[in-house]
This record gives sequence, C-alpha cells and structure tokens, in this order.
Amino acid sequence: MAGRIIGLDYGSKTVGVALSDPFRLTAQAVETIKRKDENKLRQTLARIEEIIKNEGVELIVLGYPKNMNNTIGDRAIKTGAFADSLKRRTGLEVVLWDERMSTISAQRTLIEGDVRRENRKTYVDALAAVFILQGYLDYLSMHGPQDEPSGAPE
Repeated sequence: MAGRIIGLDYGSKTVGVALSDPFRLTAQAVETIKRKDENKLRQTLARIEEIIKNEGVELIVLGYPKNMNNTIGDRAIKTGAFADSLKRRTGLEVVLWDERMSTISAQRTLIEGDVRRENRKTYVDALAAVFILQGYLDYLSMHGPQDEPSGAPE
C-alpha cells in the first residue's frame, strides 16, 4: 500500500491541510496552520514536515491558484515558490493542482451546513485543502497511478 498524500491550500496568512486515507480514496481536513506574516514560513514548513513524518506522507498536492482566465498571477507565483521550499525541505514530489473554485466550494459547503459566519473562517482553509486533495484523488481513481499528473494542470 502506498503512503498517504497531503493536500495543501496555501494562502497569504494560512495553510489549509488535508490528508488522504491510507488507501488514497478520501481526503479529510487536518488543520489550518496560521502565521502572522506572509513571508515567515519557517514554522509553517516545520509543521508540515512534522505532519508528513507522523502520517507517512509520500506525496504533496498543493493547490495552484490560476486566474479564472487560465493565466498565472501573483498568488500562483508565490505558490510556486512555496512548492520549491516544500521540495527542498521534504525531498518529496509536489504536484501543483488547479484549485480554482476550491475556496468558493468550501464556503458554499459551510453555508449549506449552517456554519455561522464568524466560525467559517476557522474551517474554510482546511476544507479548501480537502477539495483540492479530493480532486486529485478522484483523478487518480479515474486514470490510475501510471497517468499521475505532475505539475499544474492545463
């Protein structure tokens, strides 16, 4: 059996974290890592590394925030730099996965679940990470590991 996959939703002040089950079928929210400054990543990377080690993670799926017109903006450039940091720190492959609509879907799910507005912020990033990772897991189940995508989807 392959190791778990971690899904990350990288934001300017938070990183939502989700993990696959050992069979790589479902994604579950783990936590939201918060930081005071966008450029202070040492503790964020250390926490991700700790989760990877404790959970037997073998692959990182990082949400890649392309613009709706499929162009690359400032947020995607910062996410690419974060991906490079993750690769250097962990030695694991990082798959950039198109995350357009993941945060919107997470917000909608929380609203439909009657989560109060003031509590949504607590859950939205980890839930967005679940949507990112579940999209990747669904892709794998339809295409198989031999067609595993690398890099950001077209």
